[in-house]
Amino acid sequence: MGALYDGLVGDVGGTNARFALVSGEGQLRNTKTYACADYPSLDAIITEYLDETAGRKRPARAVIAVAGPVVDGEIEFTNLDWQVSETDLIAQFGFDAARLINDFAAQAMAAPVLDANDLRRIGPPLRGAPTCPIVVLGPGTGFGVAAVARSQHVDIAVATEGGHAGFAPHDAVEATVWARLAERFGRVSIERVLSGQGLYDLHLALQAQAGQASDLADERAVIKAAEAGHAAAIATLDRFCAILGGVAGDLALSHGARGGVYVSGGIAPRMIERLMAGGFRQRFEAKGRLSDYVRDIPTFLITHPYAALVGCARELRQLEALRL
Repeated sequence: MGALYDGLVGDVGGTNARFALVSGEGQLRNTKTYACADYPSLDAIITEYLDETAGRKRPARAVIAVAGPVVDGEIEFTNLDWQVSETDLIAQFGFDAARLINDFAAQAMAAPVLDANDLRRIGPPLRGAPTCPIVVLGPGTGFGVAAVARSQHVDIAVATEGGHAGFAPHDAVEATVWARLAERFGRVSIERVLSGQGLYDLHLALQAQAGQASDLADERAVIKAAEAGHAAAIATLDRFCAILGGVAGDLALSHGARGGVYVSGGIAPRMIERLMAGGFRQRFEAKGRLSDYVRDIPTFLITHPYAALVGCARELRQLEALRL
């Protein structure tokens, strides 16, 4: 007898691993989350998940999103003592095919099919060009960037390490922030500013420019203080969102992302109101001679809790179609 489900999909980060089974209709079923620190390997999590959900009727294929670059079908996790490869997954679980993809590439695959209630529009209501590229980006522990190249027949995820591109200051304030970070780190990447630690370093730099010390301990405290009306914390979040908008606009230009730009990651959903306040979109459109180009590009915040799994499910369908 055939498998009850079309496949297994997963989203594995440094802290949590999320898995689901994909039904014949392409729907996610039996979504579960596991703390990576509680398991010796990814194989152990997959074994437990399949025992709990699939029983004897194991899925024939698997697509798993991972937080990091996939090279020749393998990944070595930065924050976990794990190494995973597609060939090992096939050998261990008897899959007909298995694919590892970058987690932001998975979200890029999800972006074109997310419902309106899985998104928050940032800026004016615009319609993206349906066959033009889409970019997904976002700050979290680091800064993720991926794109999807689109056509009438197939979408192709393009994983990147765009978060490690250089940070370009927009004005004198950001030039001072850049100088402070350059003194500490040497090269200043986008990720040095647009990440969890980057948010806190930005706060400290802005406070130093104002000749004041900070009474906040980390980025979580900055976000919480902003919610409570702390003026310096609000200024930090507004500057962070403006920088994020500027970077998003640059990436839209770099990828020709007239299909839309989507913000994801662990930090942005925690500052929705600041994102909507206008600074993000203003800087997104501030591209000089190319302002008209980016002005027509829609921007969204992804709010779906399992967007990477949705993208993996799409990749799974394409994997089946190719009979790999």
